[in-house]
Amino acid sequence: MTQSYDPQGARRVLDELARQGRDPDKVLAQLANFAVETPSWGYADTGTRFGKFHQPAAARTIYDKIDDAAQVHRLTGICPSVAVHVLWDFPEGFDPKVVDYAARAGVRIGGINTNTFQAGCYKYGSFGNRDPKIREQAVQHCLDSIAIGTQAGSTILSLWFADGTNYPGQDDIRARKQRFTECLRRIHAALPPEMTMLIEYKPFEPAFYHTDIADWGMALLLARAAGPQARVLVDTGHHYVAQNIEQIVAWLIDERMLGGFHFNDRRYADDDLTMGSIDPYQAFRIFHEIVNGTERNPLPIAYMVDQSHNLKPKIEAMIQTVSFAQEMLAKALLVDRPALRDAQARDDLVGAEEVLRQAFWTDTRPLIAAVRQRQGLEPDALAAHRASGYEDRVAKERLDKYGPPAEASYA
Repeated sequence: MTQSYDPQGARRVLDELARQGRDPDKVLAQLANFAVETPSWGYADTGTRFGKFHQPAAARTIYDKIDDAAQVHRLTGICPSVAVHVLWDFPEGFDPKVVDYAARAGVRIGGINTNTFQAGCYKYGSFGNRDPKIREQAVQHCLDSIAIGTQAGSTILSLWFADGTNYPGQDDIRARKQRFTECLRRIHAALPPEMTMLIEYKPFEPAFYHTDIADWGMALLLARAAGPQARVLVDTGHHYVAQNIEQIVAWLIDERMLGGFHFNDRRYADDDLTMGSIDPYQAFRIFHEIVNGTERNPLPIAYMVDQSHNLKPKIEAMIQTVSFAQEMLAKALLVDRPALRDAQARDDLVGAEEVLRQAFWTDTRPLIAAVRQRQGLEPDALAAHRASGYEDRVAKERLDKYGPPAEASYA
C-alpha cells in the first residue's frame, strides 16, 4: 500500500532535471518550501445534508483540530498553517490562548474564513440581501473577522457567500451585484496592509436559480471593484464538469489576480473529495499552468485544502491530499519547457502533448521522499502516521474526555 523510498528513482528524476539544464537543488528547495494550508473543519466530524457521520478520532474542539493539523505538518513538512472558520473556531471572538497553543504545537493560524451563510437571518442572502440591517450584520462580521485575523497574525481573509436566488423574479440581479460591490469595498477599506482578501465563487448551491458570485469572471470584477488587495480564490470543486479549470487559472495568473486555491476533487459538482482521487491529470495541468505562469514572474498564491472527509479517516485523507499536491508540483517542475516551446513553435501537437505526458507519468514519489529525508522526516508520511498509533491514541483520549458524540455508536 505504501511507497518505500527509492534512491535510484529520485536520482533518475534529478538526472532528468540536469539534462534539461535545470538546477536539481533549486527544484528540491522549491518542493521543500511549498506550503499547503489545512483547514480546521477538515479534522472535525462532517457529513451530508442528510446527516453527520461520526469518527472516534475526529476533532471536537479547536485545540483538537490544531493537534491534528500539527500531526500532518510533522509528517509532511509542508503544512505550517491552519485555516480557521471564525464562527466555529472563535465563537467568542479572538482568543490568544488558541494562537499560543498553535505555536507550541508547531503550526500557526492561517486564513480567516467568514461565515455569512449559517444564521437564519441570511435566508435571502448576506451582502446581497435587500434588508440593509442584514447587510450591516454581515459586514460587521467580516470586520470582526479582520480584527481576529490581525490579532492572530493571519494575512488572508477568505470570503465565500451562499447568496443567490432560487426563482426567477425573486430579486433584482443587478441590484444585488451593486450591494455586493458596496459591501466588499467597505471590507477592503478595513484591511491592514499585509492582508489579502480572497473572493471565492461557486456556480450553484445553495442557490439554484442564480448565485451572486457564480464564476471566476464575476469574482474578478468584484475583486477589482473592491480594491488592490483583493484577489480571486479558485476552489477546484466549484466548476461545472466540462469547464477548463486550468484555462481559468492561466487567465487569472496573466491578470495577476489569482490569490489562492481551495484544493479538492469532484465527480459531479462540489463533492469535496480528496485531491486527485477523480482526475489527477487535471490537477497536474493546473500546476503546469501555475509553474508556466509564475516561474519567471512570481505571484504569491495561497494553497489551501477544503475537503469534507465524510468516510475517510481525517488525517489520512489530509496527508493524501497534501502529498499529492506536492507530487503534482514536482511533475509540473519536470516539464521540459524549452522542448515544449519548440514543439509549440513548430505546431507539433503530438510532440507538445508528449512533453506534458512524459512529466505527468514520471513517478515523483521518490523525489518527495528524498525531500522529506533532507528535512529529517520519514519518506512515507502516510505509513509513518499509521505506524505512529496517533489515530487510536487520540480516539481513546477524546472519547474519554468528551464521551461519544450525539447519535454515535462505536462497536
